[in-house]
Amino acid sequence: MRFTNDKRLCAFVFVAVLAFISFSCQASQQQIGNAQTPTEAYKMLYAAVKSKDIEQIKKMMSKDSLIFAEGASQQQNKPLEKVLENGFYASTFSATLPKMRDERVKDNFGAVEVWNEKERLWEDVAFIKEEDGWKIAVGDIFKGTYQMPGKSQSIIEREAANAANPNNAMVPANINTNVNFNSVPVTNVKVPTPPLSNKNDGAKKK
Repeated sequence: MRFTNDKRLCAFVFVAVLAFISFSCQASQQQIGNAQTPTEAYKMLYAAVKSKDIEQIKKMMSKDSLIFAEGASQQQNKPLEKVLENGFYASTFSATLPKMRDERVKDNFGAVEVWNEKERLWEDVAFIKEEDGWKIAVGDIFKGTYQMPGKSQSIIEREAANAANPNNAMVPANINTNVNFNSVPVTNVKVPTPPLSNKNDGAKKK
């Protein structure tokens, strides 16, 4: 009798664990797309990229970013999944959630610096707040409607270093996005090109 009860207990525990795992996965998916801060939005983007679920990634894109991605997809004759696979930012290729710092918010515009391990630099990831939370604002940058919510910590540190050593050439305090556009030929996209300060930016004109 005791052996039978032990089997029932083990079966109950097994079912309970499976139910908990299933619930956790569903909860994780449900919260993607309703970010309350830019930092939270990046975490959701990273999770969506790692899931390789195009619908989850699209949830983290602003309306103009989706328009930009769809235009790039048609222009390159490339599936939308390939255009969006890394969420436009190289830092999402990291095997683990990268370090983040310096969240800035002004009105409906936001940004947070994310560590790009491969290039050993901080990416300034741009966000815009829409009806259902904070979203990636790559399309808004190229449309010219994104407003930078203050200088990033990297730019401030660079300016301080330049001030300490006047012999160094000043680096313009522009948007340091380091956006990876999967070789999107941005010169042919019908939107204005934003000022990018980092020479290693992934959006290279041909």
